[in-house]
Amino acid sequence: MKRFLAFTLLGFFFLTACTPSKSYRRRVFFSGRDNRLVQTAKRFLGVRYKRGGNTPRGFDCSGYVKYVYQRNGIRVPRTAAEQFRSGQRIDLRRAKPGDLVFFHTSNRKFLSHVGIYLGNLKFIHAPRTGKRISFADLRNSYWRKRYIGTVTYL
Repeated sequence: MKRFLAFTLLGFFFLTACTPSKSYRRRVFFSGRDNRLVQTAKRFLGVRYKRGGNTPRGFDCSGYVKYVYQRNGIRVPRTAAEQFRSGQRIDLRRAKPGDLVFFHTSNRKFLSHVGIYLGNLKFIHAPRTGKRISFADLRNSYWRKRYIGTVTYL
């Protein structure tokens, strides 16, 4: 009986020593927010662009960002320009997945487009009429020439 009890206690201590502490799990939870944003954003790949759209029936660029962020408990303004002004500006080299990248794609407005940064100079966005939510690359000359800045809300 003593031997059985000793093995049981030894097994208990071994298992608890291999279990992550609560603080580790908490740290992973909070650092995973950007990952959850990216996963939410990817769920809408292929949804059609709709000017003024802010639901899965159709999104424009800023409506898409607002919807994805809202689904993750983060409030952001509705327009790309407001999203740029309200967030904390950061250098692209410091950007993390879930941060926002902004562009000048219109002759009428200085800031006219926003996407969600994925890392490795890639982002996901609602491009324009006739297109669908898709991936893009900041190394592409079109986006590189039109890049304005990066903002974080995380």
